[in-house]
Amino acid sequence: MSGAGPVEPGAPPGSEHLDRLLEDDPADLYENAPMGYLSTLPDGRIVKVNRTFCAWTGRLTSDLLGTRFQDLLSVGGRVFHETHMVPLLRMQGAVREIAIDVQRVDGSLLPCLLNAVELRDADGRPVLVRATLFEATARRRYERELLAAQRLAEESEARSRTVQKVVSDLAAATTAEDVATVIVQRSRAALQAHGAALVLVHGEADDPHALPALRPVRSEGLTRDLLRRLREAAGSRLALEMAQGVRSIVLDPRLRAGQPELAAVMAEAGTSELVIVPVAADSKRLGVLVLALGDGAPGQLISLEEPDQRKPMAPSQVNLLYTLGRQAGQALERARLHEETVRQAERAAFLLDAARLMAEAADVEGTMDRLAELAVARLADVCVIDLVTEQGMTRPAARHRDPARQPLLDQLREKLLAGQLPGHPGLRALREGRTQWVRDFDEARLAGSTLPGEHREAVRELGVASVVSVPMAIEGRRLGVISFAADREREPFTAADVEMAEQLALHLSQVVDKARRFEFAEQTSHTLQESLLPPRPPEVPGLRTAVRYVAATQGVDVGGDFYDVVRLPGDLVGLSAGDVVGHDITAAATMGQLRSVCRAQMTDGPSPAALIERLQANWDLFELQRMATVLFGMLDPASGELRLASAGHLPPVLCADGAAQFLPVRPTRMLGAPPSEGPVQEWVGELPVGATLVLFTDGLVESRHSDIDAGLDRLLEVAARACSADPDALCDRLLAELAGEHRADDIALLALTRV
Repeated sequence: MSGAGPVEPGAPPGSEHLDRLLEDDPADLYENAPMGYLSTLPDGRIVKVNRTFCAWTGRLTSDLLGTRFQDLLSVGGRVFHETHMVPLLRMQGAVREIAIDVQRVDGSLLPCLLNAVELRDADGRPVLVRATLFEATARRRYERELLAAQRLAEESEARSRTVQKVVSDLAAATTAEDVATVIVQRSRAALQAHGAALVLVHGEADDPHALPALRPVRSEGLTRDLLRRLREAAGSRLALEMAQGVRSIVLDPRLRAGQPELAAVMAEAGTSELVIVPVAADSKRLGVLVLALGDGAPGQLISLEEPDQRKPMAPSQVNLLYTLGRQAGQALERARLHEETVRQAERAAFLLDAARLMAEAADVEGTMDRLAELAVARLADVCVIDLVTEQGMTRPAARHRDPARQPLLDQLREKLLAGQLPGHPGLRALREGRTQWVRDFDEARLAGSTLPGEHREAVRELGVASVVSVPMAIEGRRLGVISFAADREREPFTAADVEMAEQLALHLSQVVDKARRFEFAEQTSHTLQESLLPPRPPEVPGLRTAVRYVAATQGVDVGGDFYDVVRLPGDLVGLSAGDVVGHDITAAATMGQLRSVCRAQMTDGPSPAALIERLQANWDLFELQRMATVLFGMLDPASGELRLASAGHLPPVLCADGAAQFLPVRPTRMLGAPPSEGPVQEWVGELPVGATLVLFTDGLVESRHSDIDAGLDRLLEVAARACSADPDALCDRLLAELAGEHRADDIALLALTRV
């Protein structure tokens, strides 16, 4: 054996041993390297592995040789290996730093980073895969610590944004009500409080002999009874007690003994703590901000709060609330200093509030009704909005400032603009396309604008003195008209009022036009969805079926998810569920094409595995633009024989006898990816009587906040609890517990129960 020569005279001690180590170094370095080495065949079978990887997994070399590498991974890791990593390896020849979890022999998971290269023969066929795995536990811990530090930084940034937003919003506030709305909502959101109120103190705040009067300017989630009990508990030193910095009133035995009335009201409201924030400007105390913390639902069965346990507020939260109180106080002082310009301020505030209302518009009719209510509170006695629609004229809003006169206006609501006399200001504005300003709505004007009888008498009883009607139009298209009226008790409209009405009509025109465009796009999207999704499954003797399709909350209303049930020759039933890559119109169109192709290929009743092989072999011929995952099944309702094959799709769930499990369907490559070397694996089993098979797409188990393994575990947990012979009830339960309000992907569900 060649190696080091004789030890030279004067060599350092241990040189002979070092030489022996260096002579054996290649084999020893492989077996005892600080990382795992293994070699696999193209199908994943391990043919060589070092001692390090064996020690990590707790297995012997003999146990690992011949085992498929993907079988050592977690469920999500196996899916990722088959559907993503192997295709990348085929296309690129190598992968770098793939994060996977290796399952130890005791069931625990070892975080690893995997690098792999694929060796090929002279003809380009895969021969061997060599992989290196680095243990990544410390790296994961470091990443968690980094994320924790990042969360702290984000919380600090969120507090800064809250202050900046409050300062920005308060700069636009011109009345005490505006200030109260901003400070209550922002502070409530900052502390996640279930209630908040801004209470102003009237009278001398430091007078120890008199009980100051309180005026809740804005209250959300707090009852008047609670505020009254709080005032009574503080007594004559209310203002002084509430101005000693940010303080807390905790619902504890001491409060129950000393202030039983206040404690009872807090307990009834589900409040465990009241936070009192002074609102002051310089040395002048103006009032307090009251925040209610707790679950806010005293009747609930389960509370996440530990009994009699309270986490004190962090200093950063105290500083934030103190800053908010100071900002609120300064804003209140500014509002009071501008009282002499109330009229102009009301116009500006009205337009600002109207713009905010329209910017947050969820539905046109509701927004117009709220806008009309805002207008009669700030601008006019009457506000009527008429719209031009494909079905004719409609009147979504008609409001009067005086609730006692609202019934009179309701009588006129059915008298649409199209049925009025030509002299009606609103009809003239719509016809001529310009503002109509009637300064004196006298009897002659009344007779020329209204129909004789009840209609004219109702308008007369309203006491209309002046009218402004402004047309709403976009790019020459007539959208409607907004009309304002003032009675004899209000000052006549001025040129500034008319200009403001025209600005409002312009903004409202944009809202109506945008809403109609959105409505058209939504109708188009729903029409596309209805045309692409299959009809309800056919009635099959011996089967009960249920299907659900839930669109994502982002993007178009239909994506690439689909399901299908087809009756096949020989009284068999074909099943499918799939997901085309992407969530857009292209994905939706590809989904419709793919479903049609699948139906056409099912006509001669191929097995699920044969169907996948047929689709993979002819994918280029179909000219589909996206890759897709699909799960195919064939069921004999009479015998219960079930065959399943997967092209990169998640396995189905079998619910039976109060238990749920994933069927071990081994996935092959997704459709559109390079085909697998070996044949498609097909699972064959039985669907027992009373059992339910659930096919689903990944939108049901994927989440931005957790990995797919957690979603799959959650699916099994819910399915086991909801297991029954009613597939409709099972689908509803799965969606209720697994699908949130904000979904990044579509969800398709197909459930079949053998009866």
